[in-house]
Amino acid sequence: MGASTVPTTVNSNPRGSRKEREKEKERTKLRERHRRAITSRMLAGLRQYGNFPLPARADMNDVLAALARDAGWTVEADGTTFRRSTSSSKLPGTSVETPLSTNSLKPSLDFPSSILRIDDSPSPASLDSVVVPLVAPTENEKYSVSPIDSRDCLEADQLMQEAHNIDDEFNYIGTAYVPVYVMLGTGLINKFCQLIDRDAVRKELRLLKSLHVDGVFVDCWWGIVESQGPQIYCWSGYRELFNIIHEFELKLLVGLAFHEYGGNDSGGIPIPLPQWVLDIGTENKDIFFTDREGRRNTECLSWGIDKERVLKGRTGAEVYYDVMRSFRTEFDDMFIEGLISGVEIGLGPSGELKYPSFSEKMGWNYPGIGEFQCYDKYMQQNLHKTSNLRGYPFWAKGPENAGNYNSRPQETGFFCEQGDYDSYYGRFFLHWYAQFLINHANIILSLATLAFEEIQIVVKIPSVYWWYKSTSHAAELTAGYYNPANHDGYSALFEILEKYSVTVKFICSGLHLSSDGYQEALADPKGLTFQVLSSAWDKGLTLAGQNSLLYHDKEVFMRLVETAKPNNDPDHHHFAFFTFQPPLPLVERTLCFSELDHFIRCMHGENVVTEM
Repeated sequence: MGASTVPTTVNSNPRGSRKEREKEKERTKLRERHRRAITSRMLAGLRQYGNFPLPARADMNDVLAALARDAGWTVEADGTTFRRSTSSSKLPGTSVETPLSTNSLKPSLDFPSSILRIDDSPSPASLDSVVVPLVAPTENEKYSVSPIDSRDCLEADQLMQEAHNIDDEFNYIGTAYVPVYVMLGTGLINKFCQLIDRDAVRKELRLLKSLHVDGVFVDCWWGIVESQGPQIYCWSGYRELFNIIHEFELKLLVGLAFHEYGGNDSGGIPIPLPQWVLDIGTENKDIFFTDREGRRNTECLSWGIDKERVLKGRTGAEVYYDVMRSFRTEFDDMFIEGLISGVEIGLGPSGELKYPSFSEKMGWNYPGIGEFQCYDKYMQQNLHKTSNLRGYPFWAKGPENAGNYNSRPQETGFFCEQGDYDSYYGRFFLHWYAQFLINHANIILSLATLAFEEIQIVVKIPSVYWWYKSTSHAAELTAGYYNPANHDGYSALFEILEKYSVTVKFICSGLHLSSDGYQEALADPKGLTFQVLSSAWDKGLTLAGQNSLLYHDKEVFMRLVETAKPNNDPDHHHFAFFTFQPPLPLVERTLCFSELDHFIRCMHGENVVTEM
């Protein structure tokens, strides 16, 4: 029988070819990261052992110039390179009078050195690359300037962007080590304080361990722990979870969450306040924050009851203290072993020290200014008392022209330019409102230091950056921070926090908005971040960070690193740690692994090359 011929077929599956292209992109990224890591080590070696005066963000032009000068060559600012020497040092085929840069070559090289390009071959031998000038050619000559292949040509602005990206890669190698903690999903513990899925927990912890995170962050919810009744505490599910974390030799940060959880992120289910507290609230609605229209917000308890015995004979502060003391007693062995490295005390909605002024459950949408939350009877009684002591009893009321949750400052008489916020009454009210927030922090932290003596206490500060460029800073005012353009709203608070030596965890947000979104809301997250961080560091406070966004591309990650380790800070301040909040449990979110790995390495000050 003759040999049969097997017909060959052409794979026309576009999906397969698309996968191949994606794989090739990943391979290209790995090669590029590998090349850049090698380059970084070369630069470090030249600086450390060769005493080469290379700038902090050196590129290959700087390296070649330094090597050439060290060898006796002259390198001019425009890249012209030649050797002033006797005839014995002539280059083959050239003369002393006509070195590498002759008069005939000068016109084509007479442009700034910032647009000289070095061959970006993925080969580590790129130090031997030829310096090739780039100019912005006319449309007709666009590809006729450089002797190299036209596909490798870049215009000046493209080259500058590429150089900036390379700087980002190497900017944090050798910088301070900032530990990274990853938040575990909220749905791990059910309402009976039982650990739901041990295998899922181990799977996620194994993944985190492979990413070299330093530890994990776990919220302990008041609504779960004290759900069975007043002063009846159950920690069994958290005990089991902490034991598994201990198995993986990861550190642990714990948050005592005295607020409700909406269940709209991290795949969790809603967690309300303890049922016995909600039952009290049906009879006495004033235990909750209240807006001007009389609507109650059940996210957390009003600070007006911090000293009022309305919770089965206990004040709000006493209830929080009892939970803290129970936690400290239950996990005393883990504190002694050093497994629990710190405790974050929830001081308001989302655990942040703020009023629930911009709550979505109340109908708020970005960039609304929010509403004042001071209309429960306990806060109103305090306002009356304070205004009487001041001698102006008719000031015992909230502003009537402050708009609603979704108003803009210019739409209100209180927050507009030269509005009532800066009147004598406005200053009095805003100072009282902000002081109530500071007093709440003072009361709860004084008790927390008793419960957690010699344990690091963490306080979470919000980032209310919209309307920051307006004169009133309306959104900050309703949130409890008296920080208009003519008043520092953070210094007085930080003095209290410094008294208790707490770590301030700042929420790093505002990174996902477009420039149009910034302009519409006069937003300035960078300006706010600079003010808060500078003020806290000036007071001698320790700072940490946490992301609040569910957007995790490389640009966002690098901005978080820049916030944690400002490269332009002359005092070299940096965060003590960073808590990363993933959009979903990481086992369900594989797309951000490489970005997260890169982020962690930058936080640790390591090479960013991915392990092969």
